[in-house]
Amino acid sequence: MKVGLVWFGDDLRSADQNILWRAMQEVDFLVCLYCMEPHHQRPSRYATQGMSENRRRFLQQGLNDLNATLAKVGQTLFVSTMDADTSLNLILNEVPISHLYRNHHGGWDEQQTLKRIENQYPDVRIQIDHGLSLFTPSQLPFNLTGLPESFSKFRRLVENVDSTTPLPSLHKLPPAPSFNIHNIMPWQHQITDNHSAFTGGEEAAMDQLSDYFSTNLPNQYKAMRNELDGWENSTKLSPWLAQGSLSARQIKASLDVYERDHGASESTYWIYFELLWREYFHWYATRYGKQLFLPGGLTGKQTQGSYYAERFRKWSQGNTPYPIVNACMKQLNETGFMSNRGRQIVASCLIYELGIDWRYGAAYFEEQLIDYNVGSNWGNWQYIAGVGADPRGGRHFNLEKQTAQYDPNQNFTHKWQGQVYDTQLDSVDAADWPIYPTSSN
Repeated sequence: MKVGLVWFGDDLRSADQNILWRAMQEVDFLVCLYCMEPHHQRPSRYATQGMSENRRRFLQQGLNDLNATLAKVGQTLFVSTMDADTSLNLILNEVPISHLYRNHHGGWDEQQTLKRIENQYPDVRIQIDHGLSLFTPSQLPFNLTGLPESFSKFRRLVENVDSTTPLPSLHKLPPAPSFNIHNIMPWQHQITDNHSAFTGGEEAAMDQLSDYFSTNLPNQYKAMRNELDGWENSTKLSPWLAQGSLSARQIKASLDVYERDHGASESTYWIYFELLWREYFHWYATRYGKQLFLPGGLTGKQTQGSYYAERFRKWSQGNTPYPIVNACMKQLNETGFMSNRGRQIVASCLIYELGIDWRYGAAYFEEQLIDYNVGSNWGNWQYIAGVGADPRGGRHFNLEKQTAQYDPNQNFTHKWQGQVYDTQLDSVDAADWPIYPTSSN
């Protein structure tokens, strides 16, 4: 009797899931597991409070949707309230698991957990697939240690590589084993949630994918992608892509069909261009590991940023002297989403106008963004800060010019009340001593 374990992470879907196809062919019984990672619910070293309500809701919707999908093919999704290390050790010690299936995740913590499991359970056959990326390592025209130091070089090498055709969903999976899995560890019961603009899960992801490519919007993408607001101004696929309820290969396949039926254009290429950016940061995180989180990033150079509690709080709340930044941050806090242009603007402000260590901004985005992806988030913050993949050594945006170009009539700023702020940026100094106006006394 062969018992398999599928360890889900940022891949909450049934379609284009080679790990499920492998399990169907190789084992008699199957456990489907997701681990909630309690550290995501606790305050961090960067003054953040754990996963935001928007992120938690979107994740729960995705888990609920996957559980419903698995139920149709004879399976159940077990959601552990403990971290992956603890959960996997308990299951592997209590259940005779012979095969463990996992998609490669670029995050340092995820890679270290997998290495520990490999070392502790040498008799378990661990199958690693690549369902989070467009390409597998064997398709890349270089070894991972030779990952190009800039995106431009990476793009030129891979843009003509054919990605694998997405796999269909399975109609049946091996049943769960007779062991009472619920007795091994604490499990989270399914939570009822409310729908929002972004609803997590594979069903909502496929609806958005179909809706977007049934319009003429792909042929307008490049001209509209820098807009600060508006549902139709970008694909809006990134939350589902980050959750893994939609794969990069599925988006590329839909894009190929659209170009076949409607013709390719600079705009349709730009959708692929953005997928390649995400691909680059996926392998960037894999290649550089914990360097993704160091203050000097890949460069190791001394950065000027520090931590000013009051300034960071005002930035995160949208209460700075920069109205366009305030509007973007209020939009993020309310919706869990921000445009790509907005992200660059607020990151530049935090680093260069406010003088704060870029990692605090990256951590705040990790807390808030429903499309949070470890490689794309921390890699892009390094890029703006000049400690990562940008050969120019950082990107400092002129906020007045950005406002004039992307919000000339102040419509976005006024919609999100960006013009409402405390005119005094600092009321205390870096050591939390009060700052008073100078006087003759």
